[in-house]
Amino acid sequence: MDHDHSGIRTRLVTILGDKFEVPADRITEDATLQELELDSLAVVELYVTLQEEWQIPLDDSTASDELTVGDVTRAVAELLGESDRGAV
Repeated sequence: MDHDHSGIRTRLVTILGDKFEVPADRITEDATLQELELDSLAVVELYVTLQEEWQIPLDDSTASDELTVGDVTRAVAELLGESDRGAV
């Protein structure tokens, strides 16, 4: 919880909009990736993008279109918290 969830969410909204052309007004905390019209390949691509963005080991085998924007935000925040403690 060291990281600012709103900052992560803001960046996630930007990525979803820029890379996946999801209208910002559709991106809510409870919206699933499926509701945002990301297919399974796009979900994996999102995870890869987030891994590169924050240099975190986000497990794309857990990527699912049933995850919500909030779920993804929390997963990134948790990994950022862990990677801060073990940062090189």
